[in-house]
Amino acid sequence: MAQQHLDPTDPRSRHAGAAPTGDVLAGYLRAQATEFLRALRLHRETGSGASGSEGSAEAARALRRSARRISAGLHTFQPLLDSDWCEAMRPELAWVSGTLAMEHAYTARLERLLTALHRLSGSTTLPGQTAGAVAVGRADSPAGTRADSAAGGRAAPAAAPERGNLTVGAAKAGALLDRQLTLARTRAHSTALQALGSSRFHAVADKVAVLASEVPLTGAASGTDLRPLADAARGRLTDAVTALPLVTAGSPYNAAALVHGLSPDTVPHPQDAPWHQVRLLLRLHRYAREAVSGPKGNAVVDLRLLSAGRALNRHRDASEAAAAAAQAARTPRIAPATAYALGVLHADQRHEVEAARFAFQQCWQKETVRTS
Repeated sequence: MAQQHLDPTDPRSRHAGAAPTGDVLAGYLRAQATEFLRALRLHRETGSGASGSEGSAEAARALRRSARRISAGLHTFQPLLDSDWCEAMRPELAWVSGTLAMEHAYTARLERLLTALHRLSGSTTLPGQTAGAVAVGRADSPAGTRADSAAGGRAAPAAAPERGNLTVGAAKAGALLDRQLTLARTRAHSTALQALGSSRFHAVADKVAVLASEVPLTGAASGTDLRPLADAARGRLTDAVTALPLVTAGSPYNAAALVHGLSPDTVPHPQDAPWHQVRLLLRLHRYAREAVSGPKGNAVVDLRLLSAGRALNRHRDASEAAAAAAQAARTPRIAPATAYALGVLHADQRHEVEAARFAFQQCWQKETVRTS
């Protein structure tokens, strides 16, 4: 039988060698702080235009990655670090990561929604990406309703009524989403630039620079095993997964997931929050494994964790895309064909949410069977 690599946070691995202690954690945090500073220097060297260069976008992603890992280390291993310093630093790192993530999130969301509209409508061009579609979309008003009727009349001979209405509505829905999400992306880009130039960010960068050379460990940290704290992170993840409605996720269709879809209530979907929490706990578990494995975070790759993380990322993306479609459908005075297309798009993305939950459930239950 092939030898299996043990999870470095697994208690069975404690007999495999010297226990990783606070010195290992310090090396890991210094390495991540160095990555943060390197990404910041790259971002300043590549510059940023109206929408940012590819180099600056990659630098922003590197900043987010290192900020998330530092923050996760402070969260998981806080008993070994100066408590006041951790409590002051973690919200600032979350602010940096969250601010830098928004522009990419809006870009990916728009691409996801336009691709879905293209697939659902069967059109030969991506909705919202042609000049004609944008022009029609800008006429999406009481006057635009007449244009819908005329366009619908032309499309009827070439397609079944429902498909024709969806194709016509998809062009206008795509244009509407393009305007809304492009505006949001532009604002997010401006917000990120302002944040990176603010005194608040400079204060965070200064603290990270200090962290790169001096980690605020407690007196007992150098002799304390990291693995019990990493085990606790894994336990929190396991408890959160146990609380998920995996039986529902094992069904091909969750009708209850559409109940809150296009209602006037704009609060986040009530079913999604526990899954988003599991995604965050899974990330904390992964980063804890990295920290325990050494300064460079060279943990043994766990394909199950990678697959589970990808499923939960798809869950988040589809959930947020469905919310964007529902928000667009609430735009005043849009034409019926546009609202219809947005409703179909919303339902499609909620089905994508269910597919992601099912994929996570399959992945997690396979591991449960293997380790039981």
